[in-house]
Amino acid sequence: MPIHTEAELTDVYRAHYEDVLRFVRRRAHSMNVDDIVGETFLAAWRRRRELPAHPRPWLFGVARNVMLNADRSARRQSALVVHIRQATEAGCHETAIDATAQVDRRIDLVAAWQSLTPADQEVLALHVWEELKARDAAMVLGCTRAAYAMRLTRAKRRLASRVRPAAPASPDLSPTH
Repeated sequence: MPIHTEAELTDVYRAHYEDVLRFVRRRAHSMNVDDIVGETFLAAWRRRRELPAHPRPWLFGVARNVMLNADRSARRQSALVVHIRQATEAGCHETAIDATAQVDRRIDLVAAWQSLTPADQEVLALHVWEELKARDAAMVLGCTRAAYAMRLTRAKRRLASRVRPAAPASPDLSPTH
């Protein structure tokens, strides 16, 4: 979908600005969001003749590269943790006992999330928060669909292993000597 005029870029901007803004807000410090989004659309203008027919994943990939190039991965991780904590605080409206259990589960989830590598966090975020299909998420990460699917499977396993308490070994499955 090569862009030849400023009006065509304006159409792409209007169609995808909110998505790119949300994408960046989840990953970057709030002071840097506008700069990252601006750089993303500046790159779209500079590479306007190379834009794919469906530019949303491409824009996400550009935004991601802008963040990585600026060495903001630590701030992105902090912003995601804040987002999870805010969701925890906003989600407690049940009875006190249920609310306490829910908070405990969410605290466990926050701790599990923080223990993941930034790469695992990114793969899970593209799947859960951005709701990208495997093909599109792979484009964002610059890998094949199969590689993305494997990374997602492994990240899900690592997160699940950190959230679920380790089950005691069954006497029937214990090694005998």
